[in-house]
Amino acid sequence: MEKPPRKKRDGRQAVSNSVSTDREEGLLVRAAWLAYVADLTQAQIAKSLGLTRLRVNRMLAQARERGIVQIRINSKVANCIELENRLRHSYGVSDPIVVPTPPDPALLPQVIAAAAGQALSLRICDGISVGVGWGRTLQLSLRSVTVRPVKGMSVVSLLGGLTRGSAINIYEMASRLAALFEAECFYIAAPVFSDTEATRDLLMRQSILEDAFTHARDVDAAFVSVGAVHKDATIFRIGLIGEDDLISLHEAGAVGDICGHWIDADGQLVDHPLNHRVIGLAPQNLRDIETVILPSGGLEKVPVLRAVLRLGVVDVLITDEQTAEAILAEKP
Repeated sequence: MEKPPRKKRDGRQAVSNSVSTDREEGLLVRAAWLAYVADLTQAQIAKSLGLTRLRVNRMLAQARERGIVQIRINSKVANCIELENRLRHSYGVSDPIVVPTPPDPALLPQVIAAAAGQALSLRICDGISVGVGWGRTLQLSLRSVTVRPVKGMSVVSLLGGLTRGSAINIYEMASRLAALFEAECFYIAAPVFSDTEATRDLLMRQSILEDAFTHARDVDAAFVSVGAVHKDATIFRIGLIGEDDLISLHEAGAVGDICGHWIDADGQLVDHPLNHRVIGLAPQNLRDIETVILPSGGLEKVPVLRAVLRLGVVDVLITDEQTAEAILAEKP
């Protein structure tokens, strides 16, 4: 019985398929090169290759999908955007803003303040009430605030002030912001730290302070910053606390303050005399404020920034790239 003849492999068909594939890939590469290197429009590419614009559009998409075209963004800002997404995911910050860290550390407050002023400007509208803290970064941020006509705005101090004039005094901060928008201004007319706990309790029972704290708790947005337990901290440099306070704050487990309240690594108040003498809005009250904007940066601020983020009161964090990376180096 004769065996049926073996079917011969059609070599011509295999070669044809290979040539077709090579030609197709060559066309993809040529279209991609014209688009991304020669910077031609899709209409120009279509005319050059004798194709329709629709086919060119599909080819460019296919070139991306097959890895023929790989896009790499060479920019410091790209890393900032990635850090913003990580802060959003890790700490639930709704609107993190990360700016490039300047080569000169002395410029960091100005860089963060410029972004903070813009962020605050975007949220100012008719009828808004803004609560303000104090500090150098907040004071510098007023230079970048966009002034425009606003009706019915009010500014409220969130803590007591200094007994002497200073550009970083909260009274100066609140009044300057109010003046920019011809807004009404409310102060907590008391020192940020009373002499004793008994004096603080007595002052807090006064109707004038009760009214002030009612305004403070009811603001629509809070513009605050944080301080570190460090000799370079503003609160130490202006003499509000001394070296003995720094030592005892460290011993109590404090990592920094927000609105004059000293907190530990988990964002909880530490048991320290200063926390029994402070006259200011408590950190837990910030949870009830619709938008809390916190501009701050620098490696010395990382522990207190991480603590405040764990507390879950910050909606808009404005910091620099290096600080953001350090915050994210530890799990929330």
